[in-house]
This record gives sequence, structure tokens and C-alpha cells, in this order.
Amino acid sequence: MDLKRLGNVPPYDWPEDTDEAILDTLTSKQASASDRLTAARMAGEIVVMNNEIAETLLALAQSSHEPEDLRATAAVALGAVLEQADVEMLGDGKFDDPNAVPITEATFRQLVDGLRKLYSDESLSKEVRRRVLEASVRAQRDWHATALKTAYGSKDKDWKLTAVFGMQYIRGFDAQILESLESSDRQLRYFAIEAAGNWQIDAAWPHIVGLVQDPRTPKDLRLAAIEALANIRPEEAGTILVDIDHRGDEEIKEAADEAMMMAAAQSEEPDEEDNEDEDDDESDDEEGENGGKWLN
Repeated sequence: MDLKRLGNVPPYDWPEDTDEAILDTLTSKQASASDRLTAARMAGEIVVMNNEIAETLLALAQSSHEPEDLRATAAVALGAVLEQADVEMLGDGKFDDPNAVPITEATFRQLVDGLRKLYSDESLSKEVRRRVLEASVRAQRDWHATALKTAYGSKDKDWKLTAVFGMQYIRGFDAQILESLESSDRQLRYFAIEAAGNWQIDAAWPHIVGLVQDPRTPKDLRLAAIEALANIRPEEAGTILVDIDHRGDEEIKEAADEAMMMAAAQSEEPDEEDNEDEDDDESDDEEGENGGKWLN
């Protein structure tokens, strides 16, 4: 199987045995360095992920005998499955729906612990440690806040970039995100826009609106800002997006249309407090109608 050719095909169109081809390439001593890198990138797709691939990626990231770029790529490829598994993880350490996650709880814990130990090893190259942190933040743990603070405070621009990327997943960095929105570094601004939208940082609203309304905004930043707009103030986003100057760019227009639909859906969702009040009212009614049978 030609993985490089397959890499240009959407993952949902990959053949059923693609996971086997990826695993074979990752573990082959005859495969070229470029082929193994391609396999590591593809391995991060949820459609091919399983316990064996996840554990192989971790082992590659941990191995001092592997090339640095392969170790870094293997580490970051674990991000998507970590995020998916963490969403399903309940307080008792069990998955809410094991069938919704392509790895087991034991493998998930192995990944979380393994990446934590890797990040703690300061003898590792900067590139590997950065990618380890970028992957691991997608399953939040107590140590991540300190790690991101340290990375953001670094004079090294690469570490700061990793920090702002991580702030998309770890709450509590509003000030740093707002500061990064003003950065001259385009990639840093991109991650800051995504983080501002993810955490619905209202103070970022004027800046995000400005990026959306200015057709001179670099396209990648504008697309990110359009999505963030719908998250920050969904009830107001539609009035801005409907009049967006897309200058014939269909991608911008489609992104604005999708964001308007998303904003409309969010605006229609009842508040959690309202739901709780309704649940309380229903419980009171049930207790009254059934003679308080829910009380022991």
C-alpha cells in the first residue's frame, strides 16, 4: 500500500486495512525515514487508531534510538485520541461509552502517564518536548497549567507558540490569550483566536469583529475569527456575519454561513440554570402526584 499516495485521500475513504499498513510501516526497519514519518502522521487519524497503534506511537516517542522528527511526529499524533478519550472519561476512571473510543481505558492511562514522564525529561530535545506537551494538553491534567505558564514565560518564541496552542484546551489563561491576539507572530495570533473562541472570552470580541470585517485580514486568521465570533457572542454574530465582505471568496462565504447556523443553534439552546429550574419543577410535580415516592 502506498501510504504517501493515500495521504492525499480523505481518511474516511481509506481502505479497511490501512491501520495494518500504517503499523507495519511504523515498526519496519526496512521502511524509509520519510515513509515512517508519513505513517506517523496518518496514525493520528481516529479512523485508524487502535490500542496497538497508540502504544507504538508512544514507544516511538519514548525511544532515544529513533530520529527526533519521528519522535516528535509520533507524540503529536496521539493528541486526537487523547482528546476523544478524555471526553468519554468519567470521574471513576471509566469510559462513559467504551465503544465511542478506539483505545481502552488502560491504554489511555498509559498514554497520559507516558507523555507526562516524557515532558519531565529536560534532556529531551525542545522539539520532542514541545510536541509532547501539545499532545498531552488535549487530555487535561493538573500539571498542564504550570507547564503552559512556564512555556509562555519563555523567551523562546517556539515555546510561547506551544503555550498559546495549549491554552485552547486549558482554562485560566484569558490575559495571555488577549495579549497574544496583538502579537506580530501570525501563527501565535491564529492560536489565540481559536483559544478566545473556545473559551468565549468576551473581552476579545472587538478584536475578533475587526478581523472578521476587514477583508485584508489574512485568510487563515479571518476563517478562525469567523468561527470564534459565533462562539463568543452567538446572539450578535449573525448581524455581523450576514453582511461580511467576502469579495467572491467562496471559502469565506461558506465559513460565514456555517458560523451563522452555529450561532443560531447556540442562541436557541436554553441556559443550564433554566434547565435545572425546569427539572426542579418537574421533580416537585412528580413528588406531589406520587405522594413523595422519590423520598426515602
